Amino acid sequence: MATRPRAWQRMLSGRRLDLLDPTPVDIEIEDIAHGLAFVARWNGQTEGDFAYSVAEHSLLVEELFGRIAPKAPVKWKLAALLHDAPEYVIGDMISPVKSAVGPDYGELDDRLSAAIHIRFGLPALIPATVKKQIKKADRISAWMEATQIAGFSDREATKYFGRPDRTLIDGLSIRLRPPVEVRHAYTERHAALMAQL
Repeated sequence: MATRPRAWQRMLSGRRLDLLDPTPVDIEIEDIAHGLAFVARWNGQTEGDFAYSVAEHSLLVEELFGRIAPKAPVKWKLAALLHDAPEYVIGDMISPVKSAVGPDYGELDDRLSAAIHIRFGLPALIPATVKKQIKKADRISAWMEATQIAGFSDREATKYFGRPDRTLIDGLSIRLRPPVEVRHAYTERHAALMAQL
């Protein structure tokens, strides 16, 4: 009889996360922050001395979400911060790779997202209206990243991500920091939002 392939990963916290059946009790914010701080967006094809991490991207998306929906409850700001949290174990696949992998990627992402949301007091599924606003913030962040550090022209980035409302990005810029610094900023922001719930 064939042995079932290992589908779990040992986390630095000591937790063992089963990717096929993730449970909220096996999820720790320190593991998420550490993983995301070391996962590069754009497959690492960005300018600068440090990779632009998913953790840094998530901090920007949460800030943009706050500008898009300034009266949103804190729980939805937390959802924005955690919008890419599953990538702490599955990595950041660029859109063309997600398309090639097919629906299995989405199902894995959905299972992990639900467990992460429940772990931090959010509903397993985020309401469609909130998800749409987070996606808008995500696309604005992608446009900023594309034009500032990934070598896209404004025209090319606008073709793929849409042109953002300038008032939403006023005063914001892409930050490249060492992973340890980004990890700390991510856990600090998570703690601040949790304290407001």
